Amino acid sequence: MTETAPPSTPPAVVPPVDERRATVILLAMALSTFLFVTVESLPSGLLTLMAPDLDRSTSQIGLLVTGYALVVLVTSVPLSHWTRHVARRWVLSACAGLAALSTLWAAVAPSYEQLLAARLVTAAAQALFWVAVVPATTGLFRPLVRGKVMARLAIGNSLAPVLGVPAGTWLGEHSSWRWTFAAVAGLSLVVTLVVLVLFPTIPPSAGGASHAPHPSPSRFGFQMVATVLLVTGAFGVITFVTQYLVEVAGFSQEALPRLLLLQGAAGVLGVIVVGRFIDSHPVEVLVGAMSLLVVALLGLWAFGDRPVAAVLALALFGFAFSTVPPTLSHRVMLVSPRSTNLGMGVSSSLFNLGIAAGSGLGAVLVAVVGVRAVPLVSAGAMLLALLVAVAEERFNLPLEGKPRRTGLTRRRGTMEP
Repeated sequence: MTETAPPSTPPAVVPPVDERRATVILLAMALSTFLFVTVESLPSGLLTLMAPDLDRSTSQIGLLVTGYALVVLVTSVPLSHWTRHVARRWVLSACAGLAALSTLWAAVAPSYEQLLAARLVTAAAQALFWVAVVPATTGLFRPLVRGKVMARLAIGNSLAPVLGVPAGTWLGEHSSWRWTFAAVAGLSLVVTLVVLVLFPTIPPSAGGASHAPHPSPSRFGFQMVATVLLVTGAFGVITFVTQYLVEVAGFSQEALPRLLLLQGAAGVLGVIVVGRFIDSHPVEVLVGAMSLLVVALLGLWAFGDRPVAAVLALALFGFAFSTVPPTLSHRVMLVSPRSTNLGMGVSSSLFNLGIAAGSGLGAVLVAVVGVRAVPLVSAGAMLLALLVAVAEERFNLPLEGKPRRTGLTRRRGTMEP
């Protein structure tokens, strides 16, 4: 297996806006990623509230997450291609505005069918948004600070499952699940206005973040396989965690917001840690996070009927999973073999394939054998993802283009002892 050493640094470029304006845009984009991922996962936190209100089973409510993810899966790459020449200002504002309208529709939907339709519209908006937001936003800053910008942008995505869903669950518990969707719609409208006012009208290729500094088809392929397996494992549990805590761990419905808030606090700590190490140790961060997730899921399965052990496993899961989305996005921006917009499109599709697979697999397990089996199966998928990540480092040159000291030396396209 051979690879040519990639260029070490991207060409210097002049940012299209001043840094203070770019920072305000960054905050708005981080909020929007937070809202998109929150609304995608909300049925997992509101599972036991939405099911009786809509006269559906918890498995059917869980499928609202699956259907959402499937739309993102099939539309990310086509939408990326169709809008590749459209200024990011119009793309991002249209996505946020459409999300505001469709989420409001979900809040007032009188039936399960209308709620499903509203969520599919939101999913299409998210598909295009996630393709555009990372290259467009990082391209507003100087190349020397883009790693830090990437970590800050990804905070919204990382915190959504561990903070957005608990907050939405709390609001739903104290009012109605519909008010949770309405609140997300209102915040999405604010983001739309910020983008329209502040985002510069520049083509997608502007800003210098449209191409990866270390393009590698091999690494990108390994990463996409690991992404699907990792997210499948995580979302099997994320989708049905509230049901697991009630039926297996024995917690009351009223305790769920506090438990999810604890998970969120652990996630905040995880984001702080990953922000310090993601640039200098991206491989170790990803492998370490996967290892912790395997331990957390096995612990939740083995000791889930013991409340204290279940809480500890939940906190460890929140800490580890919060590091995953920024690390995966960061690596795509480093090694995408073609444009980073297309790379993010493929990554987003496969990330949502994992969400669909995880929530769908969880729904089947809940319906057939019960919710207790979900963490064990999820741990198996996570372990496979860890093995793929290790294989990526074993069979590829390091990003710096230097051979590793692993006992194998590459000579003229072969591996020799």
